Amino acid sequence: MTKLSVNINKIATLRNARGGNMPDLLKAAQRIQEFGAQGITIHPRPDERHIRHQDAYDLKPVVYTEYNIEGNPFRSFLDMVLEIKPTQVTLVPDGDDVLTSNAGWDTLKHKGYLIDVIAELKQNDIRTSIFVDPDLKMIEGAKSTGTDRIELYTEAFAHQYDLGNKDGIKPYTECAVLANELGLGINAGHDLSLDNIAFFKQNIPGLLEVSIGHALISEALYLGLENVVGMYLHNLKD
Repeated sequence: MTKLSVNINKIATLRNARGGNMPDLLKAAQRIQEFGAQGITIHPRPDERHIRHQDAYDLKPVVYTEYNIEGNPFRSFLDMVLEIKPTQVTLVPDGDDVLTSNAGWDTLKHKGYLIDVIAELKQNDIRTSIFVDPDLKMIEGAKSTGTDRIELYTEAFAHQYDLGNKDGIKPYTECAVLANELGLGINAGHDLSLDNIAFFKQNIPGLLEVSIGHALISEALYLGLENVVGMYLHNLKD
């Protein structure tokens, strides 16, 4: 079964809108795991627009499933994750000014940089994943960085699926096949939802983990958090 890691950034956004501690991020993480999710994901940004750096530390003893921290590996980010030592660090090449992650790594252009960062993380027994577009050359480049996994950037798939174009899955399937051949683990995330997750899962061989935040939290407003987590888990079954 593909693991579900729930990105709780949007819960932090709601908390920050009023100050105080409602909703309680730590309680939400606890309940999400109790509901069956196999991981918690956060993406702390330098401006702390949602997840605060202190949240990353506070969540460490709370997350008893897999703890995934995403971010651009600036020195301050690396120092933080090396201290926390989550299960996995997902490297994302987004700038300070982007609203949300909008591109994968150029694993050829940034090969040397990624090799150094990944080596440092792996020396500290932290599993690594790098955010990549569905491009065969980028998958091949990812292999040479020493990363354990890739995370397929799925916005393009989700957009095409919404338009009724199921052929939008083809480059993702091709990349998954290659990643499996190269011995790379496969994660995926961005704009995956209850509408498209089952189809995506069915067409990605060896899919280990999906990280879902915005859609899942939005769907929970209508259907309830426990119910929605259960629906995702059902759709991710083999």
